[in-house]
Amino acid sequence: MATDRTAEVTWHGDLKSGEGRIDSVSSGAIGGLDVDWRARSEDAGSKTSPEELIAAAHASCLSMALSNGLAEAGHAAEELKTSATVTFQPGEGITKIALQVSGRVPGMDDDAFQQAAETAKENCPVSKALASVPEISLSARLES
Repeated sequence: MATDRTAEVTWHGDLKSGEGRIDSVSSGAIGGLDVDWRARSEDAGSKTSPEELIAAAHASCLSMALSNGLAEAGHAAEELKTSATVTFQPGEGITKIALQVSGRVPGMDDDAFQQAAETAKENCPVSKALASVPEISLSARLES
């Protein structure tokens, strides 16, 4: 079954001196987040940016896809810790995303974990949506 998710944003002013606010999302999980150009291209301060939200989405999507793949292979993860760093270059857009994941997965060897992580990276819906990003790298580490 398809699902729709929505977000509502209010923006005032032009790009560089204006400011906006993420008013709400359909789940109610977040809202009241301030955004502006400076947070996007310079110092974030206490405001967020589209790239920071993309990083959160990509890290959570990779975690979900990897946990599913591991479970389907008979190796449920005890814990996965995932981070995503999204690089935004003004005038060019998002130029790279660096994903890092570490996991405690009983009974799995490093080669199998690396392969599962790469498969998750290639197949998570957010990775597919971001396929036009010139570079998406992955560093995966299996913990004992």
